[in-house]
Amino acid sequence: MPSAKSTPPSWFKSFGNAIVRYFARGVLIFAPILITVSILHWIFVSLDGLLQPYVQTPGLGFVIVLVALLVIGWVGSLFVVGRLINLVDSWLERLPGISFIYTSVRDLFKAFVGNKRRFQHTVRARLYASDDVWVIGFLTDEDLQSWELGKDHVAVYVPQAYNVAGQLYLMHRDRVCPLKNVGDGEAMKYAATGGAIEMTAAKESPKV
Repeated sequence: MPSAKSTPPSWFKSFGNAIVRYFARGVLIFAPILITVSILHWIFVSLDGLLQPYVQTPGLGFVIVLVALLVIGWVGSLFVVGRLINLVDSWLERLPGISFIYTSVRDLFKAFVGNKRRFQHTVRARLYASDDVWVIGFLTDEDLQSWELGKDHVAVYVPQAYNVAGQLYLMHRDRVCPLKNVGDGEAMKYAATGGAIEMTAAKESPKV
């Protein structure tokens, strides 16, 4: 009769489990650092290369671009320059083809940066009939008269977990509850990671 297969000794299993555990811990520690450094390096190289071949000194192009953005922001806040920027803005909005690209990019940046940014009102919303199912999202529009829904409805953007995509829902105001104790950054990370991060539970807030 064939002999039964011998089982590996306990010390071998313990050694193998330790190797797997240490490897996973190393990935957990090193991967976020590596990805963060890679993204920062890509941003630095991209900005630093904007002025090539006119600026050859490494790092100087990056500094010049940052200073230029600060100066543009300061100059753009002046009244006369602001009027000129508005004229250029309205002119670009009327150009066929270019208008679609320009307004899409402009409105996208305004949604995340500036005084009129949209992704700063964190809410939880009921999308389904059950009162026990909620989604985390952002209140982006409180007046949907253009969509023939009126002020009783609001627009809620719900990001998808582990994805750059999301869904936009036009829903009744009574099904949306603002979360004033949850920051927009925390809410975005919580939704994007599928609830895998730890955060303090928000207190009950009044309806919109």
